Amino acid sequence: MTESSYTRTSIVALFTVLLLSAITMLWLFWHFPRATAIVTVAVLAILGVCARLARSTDTENFEMEHGKQSI
Repeated sequence: MTESSYTRTSIVALFTVLLLSAITMLWLFWHFPRATAIVTVAVLAILGVCARLARSTDTENFEMEHGKQSI
């Protein structure tokens, strides 16, 4: 019973955080449309660059999975 209660609490907390985030973003976009759009695009670009860098640094694990030995 405690595990299902904990799971329910975690789900409610997740939805609360997502709802607050969405409301905050809508409020910011309503009051400061240009600045919000620019910051949003910048954050998404940074996340894209980070994902690309993470993929490029993950080549060592790929080589080890395919039988190549690293020194």
